Amino acid sequence: MAASNSFDVTTGVDMMEVANAVDQATKELTQRYDFKGLKVGIELDAKGKIITLTGPDEHRMAAVWDVLQSKMVKRKVPLKNLELGKVEQAAGSSTRQLVTLKDGLSSEQAKEIVRYLKDAKMKKIQTSINADTVRISGPDRDDLQAAIALLKQHDFGVELQYGNFRSN
Repeated sequence: MAASNSFDVTTGVDMMEVANAVDQATKELTQRYDFKGLKVGIELDAKGKIITLTGPDEHRMAAVWDVLQSKMVKRKVPLKNLELGKVEQAAGSSTRQLVTLKDGLSSEQAKEIVRYLKDAKMKKIQTSINADTVRISGPDRDDLQAAIALLKQHDFGVELQYGNFRSN
């Protein structure tokens, strides 16, 4: 019987790094002169995977978003996995904006990955969707490496992660 090799394709963010980035951004906002006396803030809801940005107006919200993005990049959190919502009016004269953290592939993204590999006519590999991951398997490791190289060339809207490599 031929050996079977497989790996999983998924996406996500390291919540500890996100929390650290939010803390660093909050600290920077409290120390910046252009934000003195203004109600600006960044709150993380780890369970809901949502970051709430607050500020007095859209211009300040853009500056808060820039600070948060710079901290996320330094902590190696993929910006592709952050989905910025629209600015909405909050209580008083403040504004609020939600940032959703993408963790795990949606069913549409998983189907797009499977379709992309099938369209590439890679005959020796098999794909299967398991909840928010795509398992790719095949008899030859070279074919799996070619599949990874092919997936890295295409933009699926999120940063893909490759893991759980197995050889049977």
